[in-house]
Amino acid sequence: MKKSYLIQNAKIVNENQVFTGDVLVKDEFIAKIAESITPSGDEIIIDAKGKYLIPGMIDDQVHFREPGLTHKANIATESKAAVAGGITSFIEMPNTSPQATTQELLEDKFEIASKTSYANYSFMFGGTNDNLEELLKTNPRNVAGIKLFLGSSTGNMLVDNEEVLEKIFSSTDLVISVHCEDEGTIRKNTAEFKEKYGDDIPVKFHPIIRSEEACYLSSSKAIELAKKTGARLHVFHLSTAKETELFRNDIPLKDKKITAEVCIHHLWFTDADYDRKGTHIKWNPAVKTQQDKDGLWKALLDDRIDVIATDHAPHTLEEKANVYTKAPSGGPLVQHAVVALFEKVKEGVISIEKVVEKMCHNPAILFQVEKRGYIKEGYYADIVLVDPNDPWEVSRDNVLYKCGWSPFEGVTLSSKITHTFINGNLMYDNGVFNEEIKGKRLLFER
Repeated sequence: MKKSYLIQNAKIVNENQVFTGDVLVKDEFIAKIAESITPSGDEIIIDAKGKYLIPGMIDDQVHFREPGLTHKANIATESKAAVAGGITSFIEMPNTSPQATTQELLEDKFEIASKTSYANYSFMFGGTNDNLEELLKTNPRNVAGIKLFLGSSTGNMLVDNEEVLEKIFSSTDLVISVHCEDEGTIRKNTAEFKEKYGDDIPVKFHPIIRSEEACYLSSSKAIELAKKTGARLHVFHLSTAKETELFRNDIPLKDKKITAEVCIHHLWFTDADYDRKGTHIKWNPAVKTQQDKDGLWKALLDDRIDVIATDHAPHTLEEKANVYTKAPSGGPLVQHAVVALFEKVKEGVISIEKVVEKMCHNPAILFQVEKRGYIKEGYYADIVLVDPNDPWEVSRDNVLYKCGWSPFEGVTLSSKITHTFINGNLMYDNGVFNEEIKGKRLLFER
């Protein structure tokens, strides 16, 4: 029999408001929100005094490595870490092995997730230079969207045929999410640094190799094509201040055809951190300058950037220990993203209402996620309790990622996730997981 919960005295954050109240969770849904709810006697009562109740984060960009790369991570381990971090739904990328570039391979991933994912899930279909016919079979009701790599992160998933690119942009109404870095620029820069240093290029040169120019060239071209074709374009992981000038903030998100995302690591780290963190903060696109970080924050706060995500992309410590040219880009982030942003709330950089807008409401609007992303009666009870005054230090002892490390190691975070509900089930309770129930496949109102 399904349990009901009554969350009392919470500071509820929803739709640009913070108010103290109670929330009744019944079956899979939020049954009632009120200043005070009288218990019927059937509910499990949770006293949330002093804690924030927020919608669960919808992370629109993760790499959980299954199938084929499961020595780094898998859907079970990474979704578990995500739930502990207050992420209740994720959208995973197609660059697994095999890559999700046919409908059959895409459904294989959904099948794995249905049996193993602690969080709610969707997957993107991967576009290539030669799979347009297969891409057009993608079901808009139960698939998040299309992912295109316009930079070299994933080898043969690079879409570099301009004719094919225009056909894709012209042929689908689905959200096309893009990784934008100009391949020619990166190859030229890499060759120059290899000539000087061989394979052991100092990692501090990563943002010069994968430069502002490489990012801007690619993103501006993608935006130009989207305007020409009328495509619905979402530009992933902006990393430069210059790129933010390409986006607008004068219309509501629901009316935007071209949107942007920023990731936690580009809001937290700068190129000054390479000497200390090395390849552990080697991402594509690269973490860049303080000026870029400041520009990203400015664009996030004035609504040119619409969504905050993680781009969670784990690699093993052994892989990261390689020399520059052989050390893969990416790092694990889902367990620490929400509380890292709460740190920025404490510092006065961003309001808690804005955090919820960018991590919860806006991904739901942008991808038209059905009945999630808000604390509303009749919506799925994907909700998270956060204690803003329970400091803890990130260490390898408390990291849940399969790869066993975090770029946040040594950081003391002031806030802690105490409870995570998914579809009305208490999936995480102060370090204890519900191992019996799994998340659901996301549906989209299209």
